[in-house]
Amino acid sequence: MNSRRHLMLAAALALAGTAAVGQTWPDRTIRIINPYAAGGPSGTLVNLLADGLTAELGQRVIVESKPGGGTVIGASLVAQAPPDGYTLLLATVAPLVVQPAVNPALPYNAQRDFVLVGLYATVPNLIAVHPSVPATTLRELIDLARKNPGQLNYASAGAGTGPHLGGELFNQMAGVQLTHIPYAGAAPAVLGVLGGQTQVSMVNLPPQVAHVKAGKLRALAVAGTKRSSLLPDVPTVAEAGLPGYVAESWNGLAAPAGTPRAIIDKLYAAMVKVMASAKAREVMATLGAEPTMADPDAFLAYVKADEARLKPIIKSLNLTTQ
Repeated sequence: MNSRRHLMLAAALALAGTAAVGQTWPDRTIRIINPYAAGGPSGTLVNLLADGLTAELGQRVIVESKPGGGTVIGASLVAQAPPDGYTLLLATVAPLVVQPAVNPALPYNAQRDFVLVGLYATVPNLIAVHPSVPATTLRELIDLARKNPGQLNYASAGAGTGPHLGGELFNQMAGVQLTHIPYAGAAPAVLGVLGGQTQVSMVNLPPQVAHVKAGKLRALAVAGTKRSSLLPDVPTVAEAGLPGYVAESWNGLAAPAGTPRAIIDKLYAAMVKVMASAKAREVMATLGAEPTMADPDAFLAYVKADEARLKPIIKSLNLTTQ
């Protein structure tokens, strides 16, 4: 009986300690590690979030870019940080899904070394074509590609990136053989289509919008779950005839494993308030991003669903860093 009372007392003290940590956190500067080079849509979004969290939490929240190794350097830094809520990771598909699938020497375990805090934004890909391509709808592009296997090229932001995997998922689900042409980023990929070196663009929506509005690209479908406010007349891929297809980048926060749940919950509640603000929605709209909130459990389910979609594609392509 005494042993049982001791265990119950220990559990109660642990819960009380966790609650106390949540009440006092934060009492100093919080760092969000951006595993990419500064700039770009993800950088703009995480800076927006950090500014809002500073106001909500009453402590400075800063973003530090730690690029390199295809996001491995930044992610490793967070995985090895103390689990105290003061070092966080800009969590995207690259460090949490792609790298674990392609890098056998990865210095962290994505499932074991991190705890997810929350999802806050998604940015859909846009399937667009050069005006010379004789396809005005997604269905016409699919029909054209089926009649000419391997003869149409699609541009992505690089081998192993989200747009590349999205392009191969499109090939699989549409039953076509578009040939992949990797570029060193989304902007060069769009330029490749504008110059006619490639016919199809499958990168994030933001760098394509101005060219679509100028008539230099023809938008066929948005690869998100709903239409974009930047291009409201462009259907989703599902609406255009390929149900179940989604290809979007996502942005969330993760923390080192072992971070107290009280801190995670307090941080997520602050994220919800920040992303619901008029300023956040205005900035996100200009970037073609969607405010997509998911708590730790829902975010985990989201990541697992993305793994289920993308890992078979990665395996079929035999992508590896070795």
